[in-house]
Amino acid sequence: MNDLPRNAVTRSAKLAALPLGFAGRTALGLGKRIGGKSAELVAQEIQQRTGEQIFRILGELKGGAMKLGQALSIFEAALPPEVAGPYRATLTRLQEAAPPLPVGTVHRVLADQLGEDWRENFLDFHDTPTAAASIGQVHRAVWHDGRAVAVKIQYPGAGKALLSDFNQLARLGKLFGALLPGLDIKSVLSELRERVAEELDYFQEAEAQHAFALEYKDDPDFCVPDVIAANEQVLVTEWLDGTPLSRVISEGTTEQRDRAGLLLVRFLFSSPARVGLLHADPHPGNFRWLPDGRLGVLDFGAVNRLPDGYPPMFGRLTRIFNQGDMDTVVQGLRDEGFILPHITVDVEALRAFLSPYVEPTQVEEFAFSREWLQAQAASVADLRPTNVVRQLNLPASYVLIHRVHAAGVGVLCQLGTTARFRDEVITWVPGFADSEPRNKPGSESQGE
Repeated sequence: MNDLPRNAVTRSAKLAALPLGFAGRTALGLGKRIGGKSAELVAQEIQQRTGEQIFRILGELKGGAMKLGQALSIFEAALPPEVAGPYRATLTRLQEAAPPLPVGTVHRVLADQLGEDWRENFLDFHDTPTAAASIGQVHRAVWHDGRAVAVKIQYPGAGKALLSDFNQLARLGKLFGALLPGLDIKSVLSELRERVAEELDYFQEAEAQHAFALEYKDDPDFCVPDVIAANEQVLVTEWLDGTPLSRVISEGTTEQRDRAGLLLVRFLFSSPARVGLLHADPHPGNFRWLPDGRLGVLDFGAVNRLPDGYPPMFGRLTRIFNQGDMDTVVQGLRDEGFILPHITVDVEALRAFLSPYVEPTQVEEFAFSREWLQAQAASVADLRPTNVVRQLNLPASYVLIHRVHAAGVGVLCQLGTTARFRDEVITWVPGFADSEPRNKPGSESQGE
């Protein structure tokens, strides 16, 4: 634990004080209202200050906050830029400032996990990590049979610290309720806590990555490095070279960016049908553009287990929305828990809110762009209680799927991809074309 500078006592004290702070802000708001300000204006001020308080504390938590922020990324757009901006900047500074494990600690972890003779597994091992995150870091090495490998080492105490973060985040439920009254934050946090526990289990990650590697072996579109060895805190996989997707975003040709975006969508939509799993952390750092035009995929610590494939609800309700039957759409959202029983939504406002998100399924070819995403963010930036986004709930069972959708759309807009996305939805998303996708888990794969 000493290798992770976390200062849990200070965090706990600050979090314990939050309910009192929120009560004080509410009382202040009532005083302003008596002084002549409208209830709507007071509500906006309370929500904004509450948002500032939430994101300040989340920034200090770092690890758990990153996981929560990824899952609730779409709701972050509901906050003013002056609130959300500093939060993102804080997390960026924290991640950049996180020092790598001392070499001696790395060696101790390897000795604990692989035995005192751990060096016999490698012809060469680079002590300087090639990548670091909130849970662990990656080292390049050469396996004893000459293969280049990636050695992922979990920080000592990372699991206990992250799960502790989530226990503290549960205290923020009332604050999120003030911002998003339609959201059942307790169930979201509970689901996230379970998923983080899985992410800390390198045996489960190895199992998931091996399943993807087998299914996509020799695939014409994708490359997944296979697992070589695994233990509780060490995971050894084949090394994957290639151009990081972040560089394709900044330097790639139009053709490369269009192709990379299309393959990203194809991978995310096809894997539930082909593997029964969904890669749940699709940020640019987890993808590589290979010289042969394939998309390389890394990091399977966060996966959503979908043994029956992609939920048909998304495809079915998207198709019905495009047909104009909003009554059925609203009832479907209620049935799945996106609209809680006590919440009444304005159907036309809901139609206007959903319309841009289903737009890529309505045309043969669609162009994602930063400007398009900014327009969607503007549609949910209204903090008034009547804003429909504040009335929607995120069911716990859809937390990771939502995380994938939000992050995937963000990457597509960074790439500025123009492609035939509707074809991918027709092929892989059950319910949209009122038929099943061409491959179900356990069936013959497309790539073999």
